[in-house]
Amino acid sequence: MPKVAEAYRDARRQQILTAAAHCFAREGFHRTTMDDIVREAHLSPGAIYRYFAGKDAIIDAIAAARHAQEAELVAAGSGGDTATALRAAARAFILPLDSAGERQDRRVAIQLWSEALRNPRLRARARTGIARPRRVLADLVRDGQRRGDVTKSLDPDNAARAMIALFQGFVLQKAWEPRLPVEPYLATIDLMIMALLRSTSDRRRARKAVHEK
Repeated sequence: MPKVAEAYRDARRQQILTAAAHCFAREGFHRTTMDDIVREAHLSPGAIYRYFAGKDAIIDAIAAARHAQEAELVAAGSGGDTATALRAAARAFILPLDSAGERQDRRVAIQLWSEALRNPRLRARARTGIARPRRVLADLVRDGQRRGDVTKSLDPDNAARAMIALFQGFVLQKAWEPRLPVEPYLATIDLMIMALLRSTSDRRRARKAVHEK
């Protein structure tokens, strides 16, 4: 396929997904109709169905795009020492929640979590999508344990699940309270990360990095 045609298709597909996300954030999955998405996208029904078989296919595409983005965020912050990498990952996920656009996307994500309880395909995608970030975080903890700066009594996979839960829980609270500040929450996460570090010198280095940010 020529690059121009491929770029056009990608842009049109993204236009549909963006319009659908606006509708889902505003009305929810079940109240939103395909006609709503058609109107929001300013496209004909035929143009929509050329790319997606229906609303479920659009929901599935939104979930896939979100999981891919989250995996990239975690991987991008995985370099450096354990404390720096974990703090970078926390900031990559939490700081954008001050943006109205990100909060809208996360409102849709919360609905995806709920929908996954009844939709086996979405549940499988959600579990697959979270598996990669969980592996990256668990590997960060293992690397720290090998270097001796993270206590070996910590189970890496359970630690990764706990870190993901910290993010998911804050997303939900932020949806309930849009004005909830993110910086105090990040400061608390910094303290929790420092508590994981094994030696006093490691904690001092992490504390210094926190104060120098």
